[in-house]
Amino acid sequence: MVIPPEHFEVLVERALATLPAALAAQMENIVIVIEDQPPDDDPDLLGLYSGVPLTERGEHYAGQLPDQITIYRLPILDMCQTMDEVVAEVRITVIHEIAHHFGIDDERLAALGYD
Repeated sequence: MVIPPEHFEVLVERALATLPAALAAQMENIVIVIEDQPPDDDPDLLGLYSGVPLTERGEHYAGQLPDQITIYRLPILDMCQTMDEVVAEVRITVIHEIAHHFGIDDERLAALGYD
């Protein structure tokens, strides 16, 4: 699939808009960025959470740079054949990485169908 970066960004924004308001309100000190390619050592990576999950932040957590969720555009587009598949994969990837922000590990995400 070929989707311009600007349109892909809209898909990520729409995925974020599907989060329940109460959950979105709890997201703290985090930014979401979109990059074309993942790191060379993991070319199939669709998304990456970097930071300190909310469940691990103690009372002394302050003055930290924001956590970051990175969504990798080209691997998602490469694995999808239709626009519906892209929309679904973007949503799954965004939710998967946000779950890491809330301290949910890959095992639990797989059990919930977000692997």
